[in-house]
Amino acid sequence: MKFHYLAAFTAALLNNQPMGFYSPAVLVHDAQLHGLRVKAINALHSEWNCTIERATKEGKEVPCLRIGLRYVRGLRKSSAEKIVCERQKRLFEGIEDLVHRVPELQKAELVTLGEIGALNSLGKEMNRRTALWQVERAARRAGPLLDTIPEQFEFSPLNRMTDEERLVADFHGSGMSTGPHPMTYCREALSKQRVKRARDLARLPDGQYTRVAGCVIARQRPGTAKGFVFLSLEDETGIANVIVNPDLYEKYRVVINREKFLRVDGVLQNQDHTISIKASHVQSISITAAETQSHDFH
Repeated sequence: MKFHYLAAFTAALLNNQPMGFYSPAVLVHDAQLHGLRVKAINALHSEWNCTIERATKEGKEVPCLRIGLRYVRGLRKSSAEKIVCERQKRLFEGIEDLVHRVPELQKAELVTLGEIGALNSLGKEMNRRTALWQVERAARRAGPLLDTIPEQFEFSPLNRMTDEERLVADFHGSGMSTGPHPMTYCREALSKQRVKRARDLARLPDGQYTRVAGCVIARQRPGTAKGFVFLSLEDETGIANVIVNPDLYEKYRVVINREKFLRVDGVLQNQDHTISIKASHVQSISITAAETQSHDFH
């Protein structure tokens, strides 16, 4: 199913969360690595559930995935369904039109939609800052005396969000990002530290000392593993598996359990198409303040 119908397979998984081992963010990133185009949440295109759309790739029409409004944190299903219903009648002309035609939307819902870029299609040259600027005006009516006075600034006088601010907003507002993986932004610096990407490990010989780094997406300590801990570190190219012996785990317990991004030094084990790093040193690294999730000790 995943190989032949990647878009439908991924949409089905996302529409039936919570389930399984990996978070929605990991599922989306894995699908992207397998060639699926994933489109962000959009007030003009997203349904409640994740859906399949069509896109053109190398002159051919291919399926792609649109993230559903269900992933907007705090957005009620009734509000989302009203958005979909109203836009089917006619498209929204702007944020004020959206607020006027969907009065059920609470300000907090509008703010989250603006922060994650879901309102960017509701205006020319709209960006997240501009959307938030207009949400403030639309959500708080000035009253009949001042309402007819034109806004001094049509667009937000504030700077556009930085890459870091967008990452933080995406993960806070939807639990994922359809843009570049957080590790992408620091790859040049990591390469100078001789940190390997996950996909590079298969080309390294068994027994070579190496380094990997990534977002912790899973921590496991099976009862039958005699105290060994297994970590899964995700970077922009895939997942690296790390083995931590009991003594090393006790030494780095706080770092391993609490930090969201880790760098691990150790010996590569590359045997029978199974690749892992036997850790000898673990340290935290500063990548982003985004609220990433991990599957821990279940």
